[in-house]
Parts: sequence; structure tokens; C-alpha cells
Amino acid sequence: MLDLQGYESSILDGALVTLQVALLSLLLAVFLGLLGALAKMAPYRWARSIATLYTTIVRGIPDLVLMMLLFFGGQMLLNNGLYASNEWINEWMTNSNPDHEWISYLPDYIEISPFIAGVLTIGFIFGAYMAETFRGAIMAVDRGEMEAAKAYGMSGMMAFRRILFPQMIRHALPGFGNNWLVLLKTTALVSIIGLEDMVRVSSMAAGTTKMPFTFYMTVACIFLFFTAVSTGALKLIERKFSIHMR
Repeated sequence: MLDLQGYESSILDGALVTLQVALLSLLLAVFLGLLGALAKMAPYRWARSIATLYTTIVRGIPDLVLMMLLFFGGQMLLNNGLYASNEWINEWMTNSNPDHEWISYLPDYIEISPFIAGVLTIGFIFGAYMAETFRGAIMAVDRGEMEAAKAYGMSGMMAFRRILFPQMIRHALPGFGNNWLVLLKTTALVSIIGLEDMVRVSSMAAGTTKMPFTFYMTVACIFLFFTAVSTGALKLIERKFSIHMR
């Protein structure tokens, strides 16, 4: 039994934060992935170009660099824009009525929550991977079935919901499961932007108690538990969607 020196509750709270970040990031990644996949297969060149640029940039830059760039760089751009807006509003109001002292009601500084930044960044990153997964799954569905659906008078949305989407899920599940497991482990990166997840809590506890092996081994076991449960759930889902294939 590992002696965590009274940090048990803090690590469990951090594990809950990790799980929340992972699940919310997954929802965003699935949404962006579906949009990206449909855009890549759209008849419009501009949609294909935007989706291709998105997946190329995200898959070509390390996750850690993107996390730092979007959190610190995005916050800086936001506040620089806010400062410029305040200056412009004050100048415009002063020119409109020089005898009146105007005060801008915009805030002087906006601090982005590490939790929101972590969810948005990880969701944005894995949306690119999900887009390729869903695109491959859509391409794996026989086109003849979609043509038959149209011949029966189904609308495009009805054909997608009844024909394309169920089969797409079956083809996408292996890649989706792999992306989810990688996303779950990538949540460890949120510790570098100040979020109190279990990695950051364990790192601070290890520095205080001088017991790094104990705390990092605990984090490793918790991640292993999360991935084992996820793998079992994914196998059950794959079995459900493959019943008619057996």
C-alpha cells in the first residue's frame, strides 16, 4: 500500500478534473471531427481547403507546443485586442463629446481559465485526428447503399441518419478508441498551464515530500485504470455494432 502522506483526497480530486477535461475535450473533438470530415468530402473547394489546412497544421505541430501557443499566445492576443478596443472606444467617445469624461466599460484584462483553455486546446487538437478517422469511416460505407436510399425517396439528412451514420460508427470505432486513449493521456499536458489536475497535484506533492516515485506511480496506476475501463467499454460497443456482421 502506497503511503501518500495525506494527499489521497487531493489526488482523487485531481483525477476527477482530469476525467472532466478528457470527456469535455472528447465531445468537442467529435464535433470538430465530424465537421472536418464532412468538409473534406464536400463539393466546395473552400471547405476542403479549410479542413485540409486545419488537419495539416494540427497534426504537424507537437501537442505541447500547441498547448503553450494557444493558451499563452491566445491570451496575449485577446488582451492586446481588448486594449486596442478600449483605446479606440475612448478616443471615439472623446471626439464625439469633448466636454464629457468617458469611461470604457470593457475590462482591462481577461484571464482565461486553465480548465476552459485545456478543454478547448485538447478538443481542437484531437478534432483533426477525429476528422481523418471519420472521413475514412465514411469512405468505407458502400456508396450503393446511399444511392439506394435516395432512390427510395429519403432526404439527405434521413439517409445520413439511417444508413450512413450507423455504418460509419462501426468503421470508425477502432480509430475512435485509439484517439480517445491518446486524448486521455494527453490531458497530462494541462498541468503546464496551471490546472490542478492529478499530474500537477502529484508533482507538487512529490516536491514537498521528496517521494517522486510514489506519487508518479500513483498517477500512472490511475491512468492505467482509466484506459483499462475505456478499453473494456469500447470492446462492448464494438461488439454491439458488429452483431449483424457475425
